[in-house]
Amino acid sequence: MICEGNEFEELLEEIKELEALDGFKVVFVQNLDAERVGFKKLRKIEKEVGMHLRGEAELVDPDIWFGVMKTNERWVFGKYVRNEAVWLHHVKKPHSYSTALSTRVARAVVNIAAPNPEGIKMIDPCCGIGTVLVEALSMGIDIVGSDRNPLILDGVKENIAHFGYKGDVSLKDINDVTDNYDVAVIDLPYNLCSVITNDEQLDMLRSARRFAEKVVIVTLEDVDANIEKAGFEIVDRCEVSKGRFVRQVLVCE
Repeated sequence: MICEGNEFEELLEEIKELEALDGFKVVFVQNLDAERVGFKKLRKIEKEVGMHLRGEAELVDPDIWFGVMKTNERWVFGKYVRNEAVWLHHVKKPHSYSTALSTRVARAVVNIAAPNPEGIKMIDPCCGIGTVLVEALSMGIDIVGSDRNPLILDGVKENIAHFGYKGDVSLKDINDVTDNYDVAVIDLPYNLCSVITNDEQLDMLRSARRFAEKVVIVTLEDVDANIEKAGFEIVDRCEVSKGRFVRQVLVCE
């Protein structure tokens, strides 16, 4: 944000004092929490802001974008950056399987696990084909991955390298993880792809409790009882569907 004002006219007075800059374009940003601004009014606001900026505008191929919006009863002006859906590019990874999380859900899970990722150490100890790893690495998160299935590790590493990322992936059972992490993301597809007992599932969750302060669990089954037995508290939850599969996303601390 560059400047703000209680009223639009006050904001304009601030804007006209800014240093001259050529090659800009102004876009009005709709506030999703407020009444939608109509097209004509939107364009009028953009034009007025542009006229108060010193320098030459460039509407076709701008060097810099500025945004203006009204939020919390104040007008704000600043640099505007378009959100790029990076995860959509990750759909085209070399290796995948139908039961894996979608890239969109994997991205959301990583955001839930580390809303403020700076300085966070993350682990995906049941990484499968690496969908969560790719998303976390693309966000610059310090994450390691492991899985007990030796047949998928080459595919995981190729998926990561395909997008130009570098990450540590190893053959390891979740029960053998020894380092400590701020947060773990654990997708539990095992009873869909292979059979584990209730006690084995509990052992996995107890292991997670040992090496991570916070865990985001993705599961097809009701694991609330085992989560409690493992010493975690569920602090938030939601459901997400993929075809006929309905997964729960559980935030545990």
